[in-house]
Amino acid sequence: MKTPTIHPALEPGRVYRTRDFAEWTANAPRLADRLVREGKLRKLAQGLFVHPAKSRFGIVPPSDEEILRAFLGGDPFVITGPDRWNSLGLGSTAVFAAPLVYNTKRTGKFEFGGRPFILRRPKFPATPSREWYAIDLIENADQAGASRTDLVEELARATARGEFDREALGEMAAKYGTKETQRMVESALTVGRS
Repeated sequence: MKTPTIHPALEPGRVYRTRDFAEWTANAPRLADRLVREGKLRKLAQGLFVHPAKSRFGIVPPSDEEILRAFLGGDPFVITGPDRWNSLGLGSTAVFAAPLVYNTKRTGKFEFGGRPFILRRPKFPATPSREWYAIDLIENADQAGASRTDLVEELARATARGEFDREALGEMAAKYGTKETQRMVESALTVGRS
């Protein structure tokens, strides 16, 4: 007797792990392999697949957030790095080949569907604010190719113009910055006070 073919309902653009197919079959790897052969899934990495979304221009790649949600199993994460740092207007013009991702689970360099990611496990807030990204930039000044002193001075000027909340900056520095960052930020914010 032939076993009926399983056709799971897949969401376009969603990234799946092999274990996600266990609700439809006892042999999830075999089902995932069959769906790849049928073109319903594309393999991003070992055990990680996307059901491609399509637009009038062709296949739409999954978002970084969707890839990370599946890879990290729904655990919290924050995407940071040059895209976020440069948008703060503090003089950073860094460029990375891969997004920097803070999470609670993994550390290292990973590639999903040809896209690189750098994962680290430092402390980070559940909902990062502009002030947190500023402290994160100062903490990563070397990687951003910027001077910590210059960044803190520009942060003090931006705060004086009302672009950052002084109290929130102090809180973010105290909670997520090193002692040196805390000292520099406190000193700059004290000097910039009118």
